[in-house]
Amino acid sequence: MKANTGWFEPTETDRRTRRANRRASRVASRRTAPAKPLSDDEHLPAEIVGLRRGLPLLVDNHRATTRILRIAYPFLAEGGLGANGTYIGNDVFSGGSFVYDPWELYQSRVITNPNLLLAGVIGSGKSSTAKALITRSIALGHRAYVPCDPKGEWTAVAESVGGSVIKLGPGLSTRLNPLDAGSRPSGVGDDDWDRIVRSRRRALLGTLAESTLGRPLSAVEHTALDLAVDRVSRIPVPTIPDVVEVLFSPGLGDGTSEADSRELAHAIRRLVHGDLAGMFDGPSTTRFDPSLPMVSLDSSWIGAGGNDQALRLTLACASSWLEAAVTDPAGGKRFIVYDEGWRVMRDPALLRRMQEQWKLSRAWGVSNILIVHRLSDLAAVGDLGSEARALAEGLLADCSTRIMLRQEPDQLARTATLLGLTDVEVSTIAKLPKGRALWRLPGRSFVVQLVRHAREARLFDTDGRM
Repeated sequence: MKANTGWFEPTETDRRTRRANRRASRVASRRTAPAKPLSDDEHLPAEIVGLRRGLPLLVDNHRATTRILRIAYPFLAEGGLGANGTYIGNDVFSGGSFVYDPWELYQSRVITNPNLLLAGVIGSGKSSTAKALITRSIALGHRAYVPCDPKGEWTAVAESVGGSVIKLGPGLSTRLNPLDAGSRPSGVGDDDWDRIVRSRRRALLGTLAESTLGRPLSAVEHTALDLAVDRVSRIPVPTIPDVVEVLFSPGLGDGTSEADSRELAHAIRRLVHGDLAGMFDGPSTTRFDPSLPMVSLDSSWIGAGGNDQALRLTLACASSWLEAAVTDPAGGKRFIVYDEGWRVMRDPALLRRMQEQWKLSRAWGVSNILIVHRLSDLAAVGDLGSEARALAEGLLADCSTRIMLRQEPDQLARTATLLGLTDVEVSTIAKLPKGRALWRLPGRSFVVQLVRHAREARLFDTDGRM
């Protein structure tokens, strides 16, 4: 017997009868089932139902490659910069490690130059970010030079990695001769080397004179300085006092008179008898070792008094003194750190010298790092449209990597204008916690949280006195 049909059927019932019984059972069950409630559409007129059911959802399809989508939707599903370089910290949005090396990225055409801009308010972690990048890069064979450290923050860092610190200041025994020829690179002949040394000395003296005078040199002053450099270059080891003596002497030649070079001589004399006396007015008492991983020039004795003019002159002299090692093709890859950049960017003559170094960074194999508090510091460089302002903004344009830590709300508009930031990037900068930065490269952005070892945290601390 079967019970599938709802009643009992004798086993001897034929197949056709069983099928008819099952059909009759289904019809009977439908008649006795409760009525199905009407849907919302069945209460409406037929015209409305047709509109609701007949019209398709009109949404435009959007196709794009991942190269385009990463710009339209920044910080989402970013692939990172690869594994070749220095570990910085964690990519906040992808959760992966963030690794950076300007020379590796330049070779892979991710960036167009190896220069970096690092900006952030006081206490945002910009010093720790710069120190972490440089000290960890030493393990990769890179070196670092700090030509002017106005607060002495790099002294402990340089000593910890086996580097050297040169302390300059009134009353100290250290003396640098900015007219030193330095070591000659291999493959450079005598005549070529003489021209290189003469050009370097001429550029330095012109920068010092314009910085002290506060104006460009006149045509006759340029001629007098050229003649003075030619004359002192005959001395085996010329010094700044030798240049001053020649400029004060009458009859330099080429139609120049003593009056033509007198103001120029008084300007350069400041390094001999002024507030910088004893630092650059004689033979060098120390030697620059280009094989060391880091060399820092501690100028905190000068910067403590707030003498920005003296700091700028010190930076010009120190840069010239280090330039021989920087331009040596066998010197390797080097970071050059300009800490407290706002204090040295107010001098057009020094800015022109820095701009030349920025332009030649690829040829020299160096990565310049400019550290500032905020980009509005450029307003103190010069008036809008002035040469100084154009030079300062040119340095920003020549930095392919911009590392932006937290900025105050009143600085966001200026920052966005100068760096071309998107609305998403601007809102991100406004709320970054300490140690977290927006790393902006051409067409790509990353939010990176710096990760420090406990020893690094103690070494990089700048709040010890607080």
